[in-house]
Amino acid sequence: MTAAHAGIGAILLAGGRASRVDGAAKPLFDVGGRTLLAAAVSAATDAAAQPITVVAPLLDETLPVAWVREDPPFSGPAAAVIAALDSWPETDDPAWTLLLACDLPGVGAAVRRLVADLALLPADTEGLCLADASSRPQWLIGAYRTRALRAAASVLPDAGRDASMRALLDDLAIAVVAVPDDLTRDVDTWEDLEEARRRAEHAPRTPEEPS
Repeated sequence: MTAAHAGIGAILLAGGRASRVDGAAKPLFDVGGRTLLAAAVSAATDAAAQPITVVAPLLDETLPVAWVREDPPFSGPAAAVIAALDSWPETDDPAWTLLLACDLPGVGAAVRRLVADLALLPADTEGLCLADASSRPQWLIGAYRTRALRAAASVLPDAGRDASMRALLDDLAIAVVAVPDDLTRDVDTWEDLEEARRRAEHAPRTPEEPS
């Protein structure tokens, strides 16, 4: 099953407070010659995702995405996901929805792993998310059946306001796959950003990648 055959959409969460980096716009951090947001959009595009919706204030008008905002702002990741789903015409839903945080230097490899593993899921599985080496699920590095997401969203009070991702996904049958930390490592602090830039500087590049 390829991404195109599966019918994949993408919801990218990029509107958090980023308190551990003094409120800076983490999705606009440059790592390896492009922003973390651009890397997430590229990963979704490479997976043939359609639609691609970013939940955040408008951060980069050049990106080929739709922008929405949870109401009120900063009311949590579940509210952000529900706001994006509400902006999609339900009659044209993709079968699967990628949920991605926009602070992941390894987002391209993570999405490729998700898409490859979708073909291995039993028919009754409602989602797949990656886990770090300690097997802790990373809910915002996942792919979920859109109909299951909508059903879960419909029972959360207040459109998911102040609810966690676990509250949204808790009743879904989700496969959790432990992967190398490179696929799940995020940028939470200034030190994380410095480390991500060092890793990008020393990573092998293909000819089309920026230098």
